[in-house]
Amino acid sequence: MENEFLSKVEDNAAVRAWSEKLQSERGGSLAEGYISELQDFTHVNVAQNELQELRDIWASWDDWVKQLFYQNYGDIYYLLDIRVDKHIFRAIVQFWNSAYKCFTFGDVDLVPTIEEYTTLLRCPKIQVRKTYARVFSS
Repeated sequence: MENEFLSKVEDNAAVRAWSEKLQSERGGSLAEGYISELQDFTHVNVAQNELQELRDIWASWDDWVKQLFYQNYGDIYYLLDIRVDKHIFRAIVQFWNSAYKCFTFGDVDLVPTIEEYTTLLRCPKIQVRKTYARVFSS
């Protein structure tokens, strides 16, 4: 087990080195002349919405309607039971780079895996093998 872990650590180090080398050689992926629209300071206010009404709606549905909802929207129902940890949220939001859609720590860019997000959110019911997508209009 320990050897498997160490080989993954070595693989991660190799991927990190490759990624940093490639980014330094080719530069970032932002369009030339891109100017960040982020302000120098961002105020973060974390509030947990009251979701009891949505829970009541879910409870009123029969299994067929729940299954139909699940087929269309996936595991989104499970998010009703997730409490936002405002301390974690405030800590990580300051490192979010919206231009690159990743977290930036100094010279290192980090994109967490779905497994890491589910751990941070304490949401173990999300199906890691399922693809979640959001369609953007252009």
